[in-house]
Amino acid sequence: MRVVDTRHESAATFAAEAYAKLTRRPGFAALTAGPGITNGVSAITSAWFNGSPVVVMGGRAPELRWGSGSLQEMDHLPVVQSITKSAVTVKDSARAAAMVHDAAALAMAPHRGPTFLDFPLDVFGPSAGELPPVDSSVGRGSTPDPDEVAAIATMIAQADRPAFIVGSDVYWDGAWDELRAAVEHLRVPCFFNGLGRGMLPARHELAFLRTRGLLKQRADLVVVLGTPLDFRLGFGRFGNAQVAHVVDSESQRAGHVDVPTAAGDLATVLRAFAEHRAARDRGDWIAELRAAERVGAANDAALLAADTAPIKPSRIYGELAKRLADDAVVICDGGDFASYAGKFVEVQQPGCWLDTGPYGCLGNGMGYAIAARVARPSSQVVVLLGDGAAGFSLMDVDSLVRHGLPVVMVVGNNGMWGLEKHPMQAIYGWDVACDLQPGCRYDQVVTALGGGGEMVTDPREIGPAIDRGFAAGVPYLVNVITDPSDVYPRSSNLA
Repeated sequence: MRVVDTRHESAATFAAEAYAKLTRRPGFAALTAGPGITNGVSAITSAWFNGSPVVVMGGRAPELRWGSGSLQEMDHLPVVQSITKSAVTVKDSARAAAMVHDAAALAMAPHRGPTFLDFPLDVFGPSAGELPPVDSSVGRGSTPDPDEVAAIATMIAQADRPAFIVGSDVYWDGAWDELRAAVEHLRVPCFFNGLGRGMLPARHELAFLRTRGLLKQRADLVVVLGTPLDFRLGFGRFGNAQVAHVVDSESQRAGHVDVPTAAGDLATVLRAFAEHRAARDRGDWIAELRAAERVGAANDAALLAADTAPIKPSRIYGELAKRLADDAVVICDGGDFASYAGKFVEVQQPGCWLDTGPYGCLGNGMGYAIAARVARPSSQVVVLLGDGAAGFSLMDVDSLVRHGLPVVMVVGNNGMWGLEKHPMQAIYGWDVACDLQPGCRYDQVVTALGGGGEMVTDPREIGPAIDRGFAAGVPYLVNVITDPSDVYPRSSNLA
């Protein structure tokens, strides 16, 4: 196992989560006791909300002196118990190997999530235990109830205008082939969030990006696969459409809405859908969505090519789209600027989209970048940072430099916390504590740490700057000064 050390425990833990996302295997983070653990808590919480299998191992003050006031003497377990699947202290070195193995297996069992172990200083040492054999069934969900699956399959077959929303757990179950077989057999249009993006190539005839608003207006059935019915999905309400939910485990059944639900291995569910009787002709529904998608793409084209000064954030994505390979890994760390990535970036392969997830914690960028370059050494790695987000983790560019991990970072620099400033102005007519340093030279921070970078103020220079970043062979930051008056067209109810 390659060991990559970071400047901050948060970056280490985010890197472990991203490694898990990119490999569909457990990620590991080792943190020092006390503040090392608490520095990692936000990243552990993100992994919890994302259902990411991460094993976090921490130090701990010695057992024999517990209660005497040793350095960093803190009981970590109450802090992390609500955001992990298990949290235990290893008090017998002979059991250490088995306990770590069990923690990894539990992290991988649906519904996936982080686990935690800490090791007292006087217990830590070589394990005398024997590692148990790996259970080949680890990572697979339970067998779903066939009646629940059949009921949803019948709803799909009878619907005139159905749609699937495909989420991260379909990816974790490795079910992209089963998804494709099901939707092509049933002729169901698909929308995506989280790691669901790329489960069908964005260019697939049944993959849609710009027309989700039509689900509330026109769909008669929305089947949500492998993602919670949370704020990202209108809390499970899509106008007058029926809603069905397919989840990877019993624990993920929604408690706030009563909808038909099937729980268990998602690949098994999708295979059952693909074997269900053929649906009615949906050519008109697919054509309606495709026509609306073309209109949306035409409207986007003007934004992606905007030649204005100050620079519109959309122009950055227009230049990036021309340069991204199908296997590029795109990392989002920010508010409004990163939200534009979700609107404009088309993902062609599974495991190529890494966003913060529903917890919305900033600061994942450098940790995710470390893991992406380690896990995907030959792919393009692009980190999209708001200027607010850049302040959380940019010092860990030093880690990228020390370990020889080149990535391209693009900062949308509008000199503010846009996700806060614009709503304050709209609601109250004033704002407070929302401004950052205008034109801050984040590129010079990266250069000082041993990478490279440049500041861009002319939209015609965005593309060439990105090209220089890909060719640099070192971590490279393109610092684009963007229009502070640009407001992301947010429609989600976040609460």
